[in-house]
Amino acid sequence: MNGNKPADGGFLIVEDENKEAFLRENPSAAKYVRPFLSADQYLNNDRRWVLWLVDAPPKIIRENPGVRRRVEAVRQFRLRSRKESTRRRADRPALFDQIRQPTGEYILIPRHSSESRKYVPFGYFSPENIIADSRTTIPNATLFHFGVLSSSMHMAWMRQVCGRLESRYRYSNKLVYNNYPWPEAVGAKQRHAVEATAQAVLDMRKRFPNASLADLYDPLSMPPVLVEAHAELDRAVDLCYRSQPFQNGLQRVEYLFALYEKLTAPLIPTTKKGQRKMRPN
Repeated sequence: MNGNKPADGGFLIVEDENKEAFLRENPSAAKYVRPFLSADQYLNNDRRWVLWLVDAPPKIIRENPGVRRRVEAVRQFRLRSRKESTRRRADRPALFDQIRQPTGEYILIPRHSSESRKYVPFGYFSPENIIADSRTTIPNATLFHFGVLSSSMHMAWMRQVCGRLESRYRYSNKLVYNNYPWPEAVGAKQRHAVEATAQAVLDMRKRFPNASLADLYDPLSMPPVLVEAHAELDRAVDLCYRSQPFQNGLQRVEYLFALYEKLTAPLIPTTKKGQRKMRPN
């Protein structure tokens, strides 16, 4: 699922360096200033904020002069737009043009990732974190989903089927995620192990609050504790597929493609032996 499209002229965005001054002027609007996850900011730890007024009562706009100025600026921006659909949105200037915000925890997918990384650094966020339209999400995701997708098992699949932008991996929901063979008949013990080790990966990231994900997942600077957390996650995910851990990426790819063929076989139409196909005239 794609993220939210502002079409706001930038007036609903609050840059990190302006956040404190904005909140001093508009103190009752504090709960409506949310983290905003957009393209490079996510990987490079550049914080941005957005004025998210979806559930805000009218008095928040009327009683906070900074909020009122920004909403009026959005209205004027949309009225001047050449696109009729954007001009129609001028009658709801406090809201994004298109809202696709998940209502539960979600996985954030970087559409492009360096080929040198062992793992694509997926994110796992609560719905209070607003996603920009430059990002793709998997809504209503659990720690189990995050763990499987963050494992070497999924990375092996991704490297085989994803597209490329120059040499970088280009992750596609339709091509990579929708066709991925998830493990079958996962028991409660196995699921819990994946959830626990997935949480450990997130916890190890938090140990380095001043490091970006680009730093943490660079093969030369990846902290050893994060390397080990991912190794534990890999072992937990491997055991969801079979009782013996996989030794390398080739074994994982072979296993996944065999599972993919098994899962898709009932969907592939077959023709009876000796039956001639009708040719178009």
